[in-house]
Amino acid sequence: MTRLRNYFLTGFIVTAPLAITIYIVWSFIGWVDSWVKPYIPARYNPDNYLPFAVPGFGLIVACVLITLVGFLTASFVGRTIIHYGEYLLDRMPLIRTVYKTLKQILEMIFSERSETFKKVGLVEFPHRGVWAIVFIAAEARGEIQQSIGSEEDPMIAVFMPTTPNPTTGFLMYVRKSEVIELSMSIEDGAKLLISAGLISPEYQQTTQALAEEFLGKRHKPNGPHEAGDKPQA
Repeated sequence: MTRLRNYFLTGFIVTAPLAITIYIVWSFIGWVDSWVKPYIPARYNPDNYLPFAVPGFGLIVACVLITLVGFLTASFVGRTIIHYGEYLLDRMPLIRTVYKTLKQILEMIFSERSETFKKVGLVEFPHRGVWAIVFIAAEARGEIQQSIGSEEDPMIAVFMPTTPNPTTGFLMYVRKSEVIELSMSIEDGAKLLISAGLISPEYQQTTQALAEEFLGKRHKPNGPHEAGDKPQA
């Protein structure tokens, strides 16, 4: 019975992540298909010619349309249309707030030059001696930096996510000297939060220290002479 239990747990650990991943991907494909397929003309929809539904066809059409919109936006005519559309949205009180906020968030996330959430750090919270994991965003600018920051120790924006859902949390501004930057990646930090500390990322500093020690011994001159001295006769 002990072996059977171990076999079952091993099989569950192997199959559960795979099954959950397939379920999430399949659900996402079905969700996109349910939105896009109703707008595809009947003569172009393969579901009308085949005896079974083609999963992912709506997702492919959506990707092609999004790429086409990006191509048209890069042209002068496309930029003019987008500018005029944003001008109309800017005259709508509630819609302009939602649109601008979402646009700024997406531009910040997908911008190649953005340094948003590329570092993980530690901040003492909620009191001294207790440390919380945060995602470092960027240095504060404008009124916030002018009000509470200084040139010697600027304020930086950090996002402190909650466990086990790292998509929610708190935005805080703390002094740069009070944040300890970690070498782990954002993905490792998210895993640590989701698992409530059960999955700790591998720490490579020990390996680096051993490599530096090995290289130091390798290049260290033997004997009492220095590296640049010649032995006397």
